[in-house]
Amino acid sequence: MDSNREAPMATSANVMEIGTTINGVIAGKVETTATKAILQGTSCTMSSGQTKLFVPLRRIFMLNMISLDKDEEVKKYCLEKGITVQGKAPKPIQSFHEANFPDYVLDAVVAQGYEYPTSIQAQGWPIALSGQDMVGIAQTGSGKTLAYILPAIVHINNQCDVQRGEGPIVLILAPTRELTQQIQQVAHAFGKTSRIRNTCVFGGAPKGPQARDLERGVEICIATPADRMLDMGFEPQIRKVLSQIRPDRQTLMWSATWPKEVKKLALDFMKSYVQLNVGLLELSANHNIMQIVDVCQEHEKDIKLNNLLQEIAITLDPASKIIIFVETKKKVEGVTRNIRGSGWRAVSMHGDKSQDQRDYVLKEFRNGKASILVATDVAARGLGKTLNNRGTGMIAII
Repeated sequence: MDSNREAPMATSANVMEIGTTINGVIAGKVETTATKAILQGTSCTMSSGQTKLFVPLRRIFMLNMISLDKDEEVKKYCLEKGITVQGKAPKPIQSFHEANFPDYVLDAVVAQGYEYPTSIQAQGWPIALSGQDMVGIAQTGSGKTLAYILPAIVHINNQCDVQRGEGPIVLILAPTRELTQQIQQVAHAFGKTSRIRNTCVFGGAPKGPQARDLERGVEICIATPADRMLDMGFEPQIRKVLSQIRPDRQTLMWSATWPKEVKKLALDFMKSYVQLNVGLLELSANHNIMQIVDVCQEHEKDIKLNNLLQEIAITLDPASKIIIFVETKKKVEGVTRNIRGSGWRAVSMHGDKSQDQRDYVLKEFRNGKASILVATDVAARGLGKTLNNRGTGMIAII
């Protein structure tokens, strides 16, 4: 047993990231009460009809959490931070130390240079650590990944060690390969102090290493796709994945929007969940971004795009980057050829590119060797984090 871990209680957890649109978290071997989990195992009937006996688990970790004391303080804090909660939830916290995270988590937080939790983290952590199912809705860049990674690490370190052929304890489903890699970086940065193992499972990369990681046993498995499967009519596949997870699990979903397809999924697979909103629930335009809509014919788009690029070349910093979103993979290549023909350094990204090609494209764009990236919306999910939030001068959608 790792000396960095707390006294173990057996469990399994799963995290489902459903896109920059939807991020979900599912925590696996979950009992209805912590006491029952500690005293006995769980017998569950799986989708196959087989009855399996699971070892007991622990899902409540916030008994000594320090939080805002008075209801008036909670209301004031939530109003200031734009936090609204539907359902019975623990009070929010204001600092990492108030969350009563173990030292191995706080050490990782300090090492990464974080000072205060974001709004989604301040209220999301108490809910996640209380063992409740939840939905967390907040805009992109609000800190949702860390909102579930830290509770997942606490959850993992309170369970029995994963042996060869067992696990994972945490499953994360994300919409794109790039996003799975970003999540893996966060999981590694905060999990290495307690030696938590993780792996990414996605297409376009050799299957051998992925299979070997799973066979050896990992605590966290990050895979793709999630919400795009709903968009493409693959909801049965998501349901099949969830059916292979023990039913007595904790489920959390994290989202920037709340479409009806995912609402239905949440109702089907979550038990009396708490809904946490930060900011407006309905999707709205970012008022910090100037938006210009130019309605034109299809045959006019290439000319107008080239004219627009010429205009912004005069006004933007030379180091600025431009992202152009298009609808189809075929159009990505056509637009890229067009702007390259006009003398621009451009790279492209879509689902047919191999992982090596995608990594190369992002490297060229990130390092400034190519100032324009043309991509489908799906390929570019989570791209802002990949680029480390460096200045992007314009985003054109054509």
